[in-house]
Amino acid sequence: MATKPRQPDRDFAASGDANELADVLNLRYGHLPAEEIIAVAIDLFDDAGGIAATSSFGADSAALLHLIAEAEPGLPVTFLDTGQHFGETLQYRDQLAEDLGLTNIVIVKPLDDALTADDPDGILHQSDTDRCCAIRKVEPMARAVAPYRAWFTGRKRGQASTRAEMPVFEAVGPRIRVNPLARWTTEDQADYMRRHDLRQNPLVAFGYLSIGCFPCTSPVKPGEDPRSGRWAGQAKTECGIHLPGLEAALPSASG
Repeated sequence: MATKPRQPDRDFAASGDANELADVLNLRYGHLPAEEIIAVAIDLFDDAGGIAATSSFGADSAALLHLIAEAEPGLPVTFLDTGQHFGETLQYRDQLAEDLGLTNIVIVKPLDDALTADDPDGILHQSDTDRCCAIRKVEPMARAVAPYRAWFTGRKRGQASTRAEMPVFEAVGPRIRVNPLARWTTEDQADYMRRHDLRQNPLVAFGYLSIGCFPCTSPVKPGEDPRSGRWAGQAKTECGIHLPGLEAALPSASG
C-alpha cells in the first residue's frame, strides 16, 4: 500500500520553516522507494505552493522523468535552455517528452540583458566558466523554481563528492528540493532504463556520460568518473544550480 503523508505534514508543507520541514520529511519519508517519495511529495506540495521537476535531459534523465510521468504527466518539467546545448540534447528533450507523455515542459532561457552585457559573443566560458554558468544556468534556475514550494531533481549521491551526503529532502532558502533517486547506484539507473526500455540521450553512445553545454562537455574514457568530462582540466565540478549558493539567486517565498 502506498504511503500517504500525514495531515500535520501537509499543513507544515504549506507554511513551515523549510529547514525544519526537510528534517521531518527525511525522517518520515526519506527511506521510501523513489516512486513513493515522488507520490508523497506531489501529495504534500501540490496544494501547498506547488511542485515541479527540473531536468537537463542528459545522460541520466530518463529514469526520473519516467517515474514522474507515471505519477503525474502534467507536472511542470523545467528545462534550462542555456543557448549552448548540443543539438542532440534539444532533439532528445522533445523525443523523450513525447515518449513519456509529458505535457508540461517549461523552457527557461537566460536573460537577454545579461547575455548582452557579459557574453555578447558567446565565449565567456573561455575566460570565466563560473560567470558563464551564473548567467546561463543559476539565474534561470532561480526563476524556474520561483513559482513553486518544491522541486524534484534526478541527482544521486554517487555522482560526485559534492553529492555524497545529499539528503532526499533538502531546504534551499524557503523551498524544498527533493532528490528521490539519491540512493540509486549506477546499476540501479541502468537496470531501470533497461526494464522500461527508455530512450537514451544519443550522446551517451559517444562517451558523453554527463552532459551539459557543448563548450564545456567532453567524452570520457571507459572506467573514468562520468563527470570528469565536465569542465575537463578545471577544479570545477558543479555549475552552481545544485549548490548552496543558489539560495542567493532565489526570490523570497513571497516573491
